[in-house]
Amino acid sequence: MPAARPSARARTTGARGQGGAHALPWHQAEPGPVVLVTGPEQLLAERAVERVRDACRERSPDLEVVTVDASVYRSGELSQWTSPSLFEEARLVVVSGLESAADALVTDVGAALGTLPDDVVLVLRHAGGARAGALLKAAREVPGAVLVECPAVKTPAEQRAFAQTELRSHGRTIDDDALDALLLAIGSDLRSLAAACSQLAVDVPRGAGQGGRSARLTADDVERYYGGRAEVTGFKVADAAVAGQRAEALRLLRQALDSGLDPVPLVAALALKLRGMAKVASAGRGSPDALAKGLGMAPWQVRTTRDALRGWTPDGIAAGITALAEADEAVKGGGRDPRYAVERAVIAITAARAG
Repeated sequence: MPAARPSARARTTGARGQGGAHALPWHQAEPGPVVLVTGPEQLLAERAVERVRDACRERSPDLEVVTVDASVYRSGELSQWTSPSLFEEARLVVVSGLESAADALVTDVGAALGTLPDDVVLVLRHAGGARAGALLKAAREVPGAVLVECPAVKTPAEQRAFAQTELRSHGRTIDDDALDALLLAIGSDLRSLAAACSQLAVDVPRGAGQGGRSARLTADDVERYYGGRAEVTGFKVADAAVAGQRAEALRLLRQALDSGLDPVPLVAALALKLRGMAKVASAGRGSPDALAKGLGMAPWQVRTTRDALRGWTPDGIAAGITALAEADEAVKGGGRDPRYAVERAVIAITAARAG
């Protein structure tokens, strides 16, 4: 008889989730007999599966990984991959697309849940919806099962948490103002944000702190890599304009236009700034933490927007938004000179500020 090989499974220690499964966040996903990865955020699901795979391979270097695509599945295939191996070789079977799986796959997965050998880890990926609901419930009931939920990352607070987690995975941390600048530069696309975090972590030398090994990223680091993006430049123009700094706003605007940036994102940044001011002004008093969720903003955004509101009246904000609506039409084909339209909007905004 061959010597027993180490199992690919690991003991899970997460909180008890739905149906008895251990619930773990995506960045702490680990193996169990069944790992159920649910939710619409595909990048987080991919990361969770990668963590499970890496943990299995660490315990069993000769791990066999099998990927089962629900869209091309043929009845009976799953049983050959989830059956005991003659030589007790560890195997990771990843089933994707359960939310649209045919009856044959749902039936075969259900049958496999009760017969999994110790050397097999079964990962089930379900992006959401009612399909295969009974199967998901059954998977949660498997002793030692792991539940990894991957909800959509939408709010600024969730985006900040994701970026911080990404950077920590690279052994880096980031200043709050640097993180603000990074999110303004990259936007809400999660893959772009992950790529930006990776680039900063790898390319930015570690600072002088901690004996020359400081892992902290600063606003200067972000500015060096992403300061030329249209979004960042637009927010700089917007900050100067709403502060009533006409000369500085026009200087930044002309510099951006002369470098070849399109007027459209510049107008969009100005509009986003004024709309945020209107939202915070209408929300009334209250702590930034209390108001942030209802406004769809992060607490730091509420605080900085309140600072920007000094010197503004409701009529002034309305006048600025009207000027930007006219500029938006002009830069999207309704005017002869998009550059002049943006400049005129900046002048109108600085004029609309009361003091």
